[in-house]
Amino acid sequence: MLAVSLAVVPMAQAEARAAPESFADLAEQISPSVVNITTSTMVAAPANQGPMFPDGSPFSDLFRDFGFPDGPTGPQGPQTPRRSNALGSGFVISEDGYIVTNNHVIEGADEIEIEFFSGDKLKAKLIGTDPKTDIALLKVESDKPLPFVKFGDSDKMRVGDWVMAMGNPLGQGFSVSAGIISARNRELSGTYDDYLQTDAAINRGNSGGPLFDMAGEVVGVNTAILSPNGGSIGIGFSMASNVVNKVVGQLKEFGETRRGWLGVKIQDVTPDMAEAMGIAKPEGAMVSEVPDGPAKEAGMLAGDIIISFDGGEVKDTRDLVRRVADAPVGEAVRVTVLRAGKSETLLVTLGRRELAEGEAVPAAVTAPQDQEKELLGMVVTPVTPGLSTEMGLPTGTAGLIVKSITEDSSAFEKGLRAGDLIVEAGQLPVTSLSDLETRIDEAKAAGRKSVLLLIRRGGEPRFVALPLE
Repeated sequence: MLAVSLAVVPMAQAEARAAPESFADLAEQISPSVVNITTSTMVAAPANQGPMFPDGSPFSDLFRDFGFPDGPTGPQGPQTPRRSNALGSGFVISEDGYIVTNNHVIEGADEIEIEFFSGDKLKAKLIGTDPKTDIALLKVESDKPLPFVKFGDSDKMRVGDWVMAMGNPLGQGFSVSAGIISARNRELSGTYDDYLQTDAAINRGNSGGPLFDMAGEVVGVNTAILSPNGGSIGIGFSMASNVVNKVVGQLKEFGETRRGWLGVKIQDVTPDMAEAMGIAKPEGAMVSEVPDGPAKEAGMLAGDIIISFDGGEVKDTRDLVRRVADAPVGEAVRVTVLRAGKSETLLVTLGRRELAEGEAVPAAVTAPQDQEKELLGMVVTPVTPGLSTEMGLPTGTAGLIVKSITEDSSAFEKGLRAGDLIVEAGQLPVTSLSDLETRIDEAKAAGRKSVLLLIRRGGEPRFVALPLE
């Protein structure tokens, strides 16, 4: 028998760092830069704070009889102004008194008071806010230099790294909690979200406070928690410092944000869309519409896939949005797109997003004949003036309306619905049934498994890769 000796090659071992023996030195070093924030707002409140009764009870009726239409504390009873207070946290970023916190901590406040670790209190004025990242910049005037902290590089933080949170949880005053980075690049609800997730205890009142790395640099601003009961269950979110630092710089210089604007509607490239277009990887950001703006002036077209912006590779739509937002307004940048399988570089002079938001999108033009046909599980018909009026479409709208759809079809599974407007197929306009049939035949002849459709629903464009069955 032949004996074979097998050598076991050990896997590369990551060197784990031991837990700090104590966080005391770090806490002592950075505590003077962390502040408690108290805001004061005048609100209308019932003049007579009487007992609360269930709606419809005889006691509730009694109070109505005596001039309180909605009961003793109802919204239509006598109102009198009173002052409402709220608590939050923040941190000093310069010796001359600039302070960072969350926008929701100070939103609507008439007065803002800062309490320092030393016990000193100063009034603060609002420099600027950015609701999109929930960041606010305040300023206090002090007759002596203030202790401050610097922003660290949140991109260097790894899952498992130790962090420390500081702030004013539940109004208890200066408090420290420690944990690790549990996840990165979390997105909650905003366009520019880039949260670090941590299990360091964060509670109400911690909002706006700093999340420190072990070098004492701020890597996040504590903003939100995930909790069924309002208290910490070990899932907290801190806006990444690399986002905050840029926002703060603009608020400090302009009192407002000034984000770059490309002027396109985009969507992620899915694997089936990539297959339908004959491209290797589902990467980049697909342009679904190009209204009037910088991109249109530079020659960008719907159906282009943006793969590079200002020399940096674009992974997906979220990546592109951040890159564009970080670019200076008025700067000419090189944008590389995939168009009909070939790359093309455009020079786009960026506009300003804040000025462009809310602008109307122009409608398409031309109109075809009236007929219908079943294709790929859908009954489609060209848009006519009568149908356009019936469906509330803009005058001159062109394309094919989905009149009905089979619920067990691939089209339904891919999200198409009756009432959708098909405006492109195979990245070419469709205004008649023969246009759509030609695009389907071309895709089949090319060996594609699906055909790429551009649809509109409620005026919003979206690409869908529809399987060819």
